[in-house]
Amino acid sequence: MKKLFWIALLAALLSPSQAAAQSPFDGMWKIDLNTTQLPAKRGSYLLQAGMYHCRTCIPPIDVRADGLDHRVSGDSCYDTVSIKVLDDRTVQETDKSKGNIVHTEKMTVAADGSTAVWEFSDSCNTNAEEVTWKQISVRVSKGPAGSHPISGSWRAMRIVNSSENGLTATLKLDGDNFSFADSTGLSYTAKLDGPDAPFKGDPSNTLVSVKRIDENTIEETDKRAGKVVSVTRFTISADGRTLNVSISDKLRGSSMQFVAAKQ
Repeated sequence: MKKLFWIALLAALLSPSQAAAQSPFDGMWKIDLNTTQLPAKRGSYLLQAGMYHCRTCIPPIDVRADGLDHRVSGDSCYDTVSIKVLDDRTVQETDKSKGNIVHTEKMTVAADGSTAVWEFSDSCNTNAEEVTWKQISVRVSKGPAGSHPISGSWRAMRIVNSSENGLTATLKLDGDNFSFADSTGLSYTAKLDGPDAPFKGDPSNTLVSVKRIDENTIEETDKRAGKVVSVTRFTISADGRTLNVSISDKLRGSSMQFVAAKQ
């Protein structure tokens, strides 16, 4: 149920001058939602007898569904989680850091129980406006008898809407230095085949290293506490108009892909 990392990461920036671009990577890129392939791995939830459990969340969540803030540990973004049952098909999660809301999710199951809509709002990594998006998921398995309809396994199918600041980012390759930056305050500049560089603005203290795979492909590796957590490949199309991005989430054992167009 946690946010899709790249939807919160790719946020709007002012586009640099195209005339000054020295590399096909340089410029602002905007995701085409129709090309997004979400992780195939399932999310598993249980809401029953007043308790909410998300075993596939990282870290796992086990709290009372009473609408109150409950202290949790293991996530650098938030320190409390609140689960509130809004009606017999809708549940809302609210995550806070030091009393401030940093993430919300509203999950609404369709009347036939076969699909659900996830509505997200996230400001965990942002120093600007929050990022919002809506996701459609399909049921894979039902929860036990007597549990809330949100219970069971779900697979994300597609993102149907996103705020503009969740769709664009700016990249730049200047000599051997590759950089990423967004308006939420997340940025890095790392040397190709060089040492790890800090992912500025990231509360998880992520370190980044980059290497060039070929003329049109750069690979980014993210680490936390010395452990690789994700690997991302940026590949420029032959005509330089589109950017193919593939992300391998090593923590969850899942992957996603999307295509972005140069703006």
